[in-house]
Amino acid sequence: MSKRTSGAVTNGAASKDSSSDASSPSYDKQKVLLSADVGHFSLIRALHLADFITELNGFCGVMSIFSSMRYLISPTSTGNLYAALAFLPLGLFFDFMDGKVARWREKSSMMGQELDSLADLISFGVAPAAVAFAIGMRTPLDHVFLAFFVLCGLTRLARFNVTAANVPKDETGKAKYFEGTPIPTTLGIDALMAYWVYTSQIHGAIPFGTWLQGSVLEFHPVLFLFVAHGFAMTSRTIHIPKP
Repeated sequence: MSKRTSGAVTNGAASKDSSSDASSPSYDKQKVLLSADVGHFSLIRALHLADFITELNGFCGVMSIFSSMRYLISPTSTGNLYAALAFLPLGLFFDFMDGKVARWREKSSMMGQELDSLADLISFGVAPAAVAFAIGMRTPLDHVFLAFFVLCGLTRLARFNVTAANVPKDETGKAKYFEGTPIPTTLGIDALMAYWVYTSQIHGAIPFGTWLQGSVLEFHPVLFLFVAHGFAMTSRTIHIPKP
């Protein structure tokens, strides 16, 4: 969910639609810095404060993935699993704050829009799938379901970036709704997995067990939650009102 791409300049507030900011001084400066052939740290200097906050969202997603991997190395303790899950709502905090800071500083950009979507894919797409793998959803068909979920998140974010300007706006210029469920709603599944970890319902005790066990189609039916959420994210008929 790229929240830094909606709205227009109203009462001196910064636009969060990068296309409407194309003529702003901050946008022009960033464009020059990014296209410069030379210059020390030109990429870093091109980033706005909101962009650095977005990077923290991506950092949380990467750290969640690493924590899941550390659990796989040493599965005797669930501490790394809890860490993997805890990084995800922290990522949501930074995902929320980057838009607030962009409006406060009246600076937004196309770079920020792309960073926002990429960070969201890591924190709310790849990282939850890594946690699911870590807690025991590891059959070949499980991999297909989890990959489908991540790809749905990828598609949803790409569509948002392309169509955000076409979504109906309210009187302030803010988009009225999200088309499809925003990818951070994956935190609902994350909370459920945290409960499974807390109640030791992982590995062989995963809810609903394993279907077609021993066959090439062996899988964990609980992954239908991920599949259903993937469909919801890419739906064009589901409209979630923006707060």
